[in-house]
Amino acid sequence: MEKRTCKNLDLELSVLGLGCWSFGGGSYWGERDQKEVEQIVRASVDLGINYFDTAEVYNEGRSEISLGEAIQGIPRDRIVIGTKVSPSNCYPDILVKHCEDSLKRLQTDHIDIYMIHWPIHPHSLRHYTNDEQIINNPPSIVDAYETMMKLQEQGKIRHFGVSNFGSPKLDELPDLVNVAVNQLPYNLLCRAVEYDVLDKCDRNGIGVVGYMGLMQGILTGKFPTFDSIPPKRRRTRHFHHKRTEEARHGEEGCEAETAQALDEIQKICDETGYSMTEISIRWILANPLITCTLAGASSTSQLEENVKSAEEPLTQDIVEALNEATRPVKEALGNHIDIFEGAENDRTI
Repeated sequence: MEKRTCKNLDLELSVLGLGCWSFGGGSYWGERDQKEVEQIVRASVDLGINYFDTAEVYNEGRSEISLGEAIQGIPRDRIVIGTKVSPSNCYPDILVKHCEDSLKRLQTDHIDIYMIHWPIHPHSLRHYTNDEQIINNPPSIVDAYETMMKLQEQGKIRHFGVSNFGSPKLDELPDLVNVAVNQLPYNLLCRAVEYDVLDKCDRNGIGVVGYMGLMQGILTGKFPTFDSIPPKRRRTRHFHHKRTEEARHGEEGCEAETAQALDEIQKICDETGYSMTEISIRWILANPLITCTLAGASSTSQLEENVKSAEEPLTQDIVEALNEATRPVKEALGNHIDIFEGAENDRTI
């Protein structure tokens, strides 16, 4: 599998990474069998995937525990583990403890990429804590950065990264040279990062790990109607906020544009012979500013389909057709990376 290098650091990531949010089971994705998880992780390594992505908040730590068990027996130098600390846990002493807790759950002596999960500000913190003391006196991004550098010096982490940081939030960091990656949502229906942050990351040598490459299954073609999409996956700004009680954005959405885009993508699939999964992943990887894109897998067969999608590039005419098909959605959503909150409450800026 092709690997791409984060410019700032000697860090190579497979262009396709394994998203491990579902590991350990939980209310969002349902139960997961650990033996199946272990089969998927081992098959991933055999197929050339080296990047595995999780977070302390995923399934209340069970994702890290599950991944930690699954990597036992695999040579450590064959895998790159990325995990994320919640912004509410970024006070220096607390950050150190949470890093050590993640190390224990992952059963490893170092984290390859340790990321701040969301920018630090009151609105973002409310998604992680009800403690008004924390919300009104948030951690300092400068202190968090300096603590990350100390963890790096101690060998507990190899690289520091961020997640969901738009251009204004990147500017709050003391130095971008030490930022390995910025993890951002990127797929055919989520193109806000194309407005400015992709270029900013490229200019500053920051690798980009895209997540939600298949829009949580919506870009696989398995949902014939919006109503057939699980309610929790209808909470983004693409859909009217009344479609699910899970939605927080309070907007009317851009359902007509989204429906038309999905229809146009399917037509292009029919014309080219690609599945929607294949064409969605290949479109992402056609962008040279993307270092790695994440895709989850519930079985080894699904994993193999995802890997097949990363094997050969799309022709430029197909890329341009997909760009045009999804342009109305991009314009409707605008330069707002946070697809879960209304434009006025975008946590990434």
